[in-house]
Amino acid sequence: ERFGMAPRASPRQSDLMIVAGTLTNKMAPALRKVYDQMPDPRYVLSMGSCANGGGYYHYSYSVVRGCDRVVPVDVYVPGCPPTAEALVYGLLQLQKKIRRTGTIER
Repeated sequence: ERFGMAPRASPRQSDLMIVAGTLTNKMAPALRKVYDQMPDPRYVLSMGSCANGGGYYHYSYSVVRGCDRVVPVDVYVPGCPPTAEALVYGLLQLQKKIRRTGTIER
């Protein structure tokens, strides 16, 4: 909350989705459904190498090779696992992007 952010329990009340962990083919439609329930403007932060590109399970038949194939991603946070500092840096980069582009335009 000290960075101007507060957690929300429902996707209908939030404007940021943080995707963390491996995304499987079975969960991809559920992720898209939650993304579609978010009001505009909406942003996605992909956290860690599993969410960014499949990670350790990249070559598995049941893994989506990056959540950007399902939802548009605004900020990528690298690492396996990403550090807390990297996550905070990613959130601050997203705030800069919102200030730079405005809240309506992408």
